[in-house]
Amino acid sequence: MNTRPPIESPSPTVVLSITFNDDCSCFAVGLNTGFCIFFAETCALRTARDFNAGVGLVQMMGKANYLGLVGGGKQPKFAGNKLILWDDLKSKSALDISALTPVRGVQLSKERIVVVLQNSVRVFKFAKPPTLLSAYETANNPWGLCCMSARRIAFPGRTTGHVQLVEIATGNVSIIPAHSSGLRAIQMSPDGELLATASETGTLIRIFSTANCARLTELRRGIDPATIFSLAFNPAGTMLACTSDKFTLHIFDVPHPKRPAPPVAANAAQPPSPRRADGGHAAGPSENSGDGKGKWGILSKIPMMPRLFSDVYSFASAPFEAGEEPVIGGLPVSETTTLGTSRPPKGVLGWLSDTTLAVVGAGKDARWEKFAIQEGIDGRRQVVREGWKRYLGGS
Repeated sequence: MNTRPPIESPSPTVVLSITFNDDCSCFAVGLNTGFCIFFAETCALRTARDFNAGVGLVQMMGKANYLGLVGGGKQPKFAGNKLILWDDLKSKSALDISALTPVRGVQLSKERIVVVLQNSVRVFKFAKPPTLLSAYETANNPWGLCCMSARRIAFPGRTTGHVQLVEIATGNVSIIPAHSSGLRAIQMSPDGELLATASETGTLIRIFSTANCARLTELRRGIDPATIFSLAFNPAGTMLACTSDKFTLHIFDVPHPKRPAPPVAANAAQPPSPRRADGGHAAGPSENSGDGKGKWGILSKIPMMPRLFSDVYSFASAPFEAGEEPVIGGLPVSETTTLGTSRPPKGVLGWLSDTTLAVVGAGKDARWEKFAIQEGIDGRRQVVREGWKRYLGGS
């Protein structure tokens, strides 16, 4: 009888990346064995493909059968410098785009394919073969930051902390000096009218109008520096959700140039909300008036006080789960890092409706959580977790 232990135990399934489609009805995850697509509302499995090799990035094109795939993990299915446009109906590659450097991000529409590289962004016409329409230089962009609406594409500028905003129809480029430090997250509202940005410092989130590049407001996530995981506008573009490595979900009101401000009659000042032992917030309203403007009470009205006393904070917050695995770890992100080998993404956001949203994490202990904004017994809004699931299997 052979009693020797196996040389190498089978590696468990690991989620390497998470992306939502444009209406957040589904989310796709790249695995070290292939990819899966889930319905975002229920976290029910929609599609699973086993390649027995890693997919570091999956980008859906709405609800169509085309997906953008990039190899990743320790045993990639595809080269890291090649985008595969996968036809899932035929289970084969429809076309591919190769680059000289690793692909960091992808955006897809029926007319455009946007390929994000470490220091450039390339826009192709959706055709066979793809036609290069334009190329833009960027600052170092290891996170593959890029977002696209029906009319505009936003990505880092050539100067650190700046954003390039491209009009798809005309090709006109506007530069927004968003931050003094490097960008960590950018996101446009579903109608493309608003742009949210956060820097590597992670204390402030800035909201810009894409029509004239004017800064509309500035939101304070907190005082201590943090790594922003994800930003997302609700479908109406009147609220913004934010997650960070403080493992707290924040919800902010945001001004929309084409929509009236929400009523704040019931938003009176309130005492601070309880805090968890790790410094995060307990579920419920933030420690401010319901519109996020009264965290410090009368201190915010005293002249010459530091600006943090008068900043706009989230109107509600709640903790989210990172899973039972360390978040810190993996390879540092550099020009040679393969997708899916740095630390797994956590806290990826997708709004299911104007008042409900999903928070999804990757890694070995990959979790889906559903939150809802509700009115409390005191008439103030609060965010409440309605359910959660380990979507790779289990509870």
